[in-house]
Amino acid sequence: MPRVPHTPAEYWDTYKPHRGDGPAPRPDAAVFEWTQYPGHGPGAEFLGTPLPRCALDLGPAEGVEAAHLARRGVQVTGVDLSPAQVARARAWWRNVPRLEFVHADAVEYLSCTPTVFDAVYSDWGAVWFTDPDRLLPLIARRLAPGGVLAFAHAEPTGETYGPQPMRGKWLEGRERELTVLRWQYAPEAWTDLLKRHGFTDVAARVLPAPAGGSVGTLLVRAYTPG
Repeated sequence: MPRVPHTPAEYWDTYKPHRGDGPAPRPDAAVFEWTQYPGHGPGAEFLGTPLPRCALDLGPAEGVEAAHLARRGVQVTGVDLSPAQVARARAWWRNVPRLEFVHADAVEYLSCTPTVFDAVYSDWGAVWFTDPDRLLPLIARRLAPGGVLAFAHAEPTGETYGPQPMRGKWLEGRERELTVLRWQYAPEAWTDLLKRHGFTDVAARVLPAPAGGSVGTLLVRAYTPG
């Protein structure tokens, strides 16, 4: 039986585990997907047209979206809590220029970095799993005037909002199971949160799932004044 993770970093080390003999195949980075359904919803243009010059990816996992942007000329930094995911992303995309992956907690990284970004985004990443009252003001300080924050994750379900426990199916029923929190809010609540932390021109909506899908995607975009 695999060892049960006991920290959030270890939890994400086991996310989408690659199975089989030999190294895992590198995914295709030809398309930027914001939803869980291929070909559904916006692409990289959700960050703006033209694309930003410098972007921060919070929770890139294996780095597919970051590599896509870097190949299109964007300077991208991906920050992920999981050392296993960072190592895999570095190995897969080591020959892609304008791209780096950093092993760090999103809050700690934003608290320490002096870099100012044109865009910060989280594609089913750290924004979903971090207290927004801690994260949003830090993002606002590291965005250039007029910079964009964009993020996506599963639409909220039920009527309970705020931090909700999430348990991966690969961990269920095991001793000392680790629970990870994700922050669930309706689009209207995200709009209020972002405005309270100084963002403007907030657009938050749920993109319904395509035919055959069950869960839609929350899509949010906001800007810093400027």
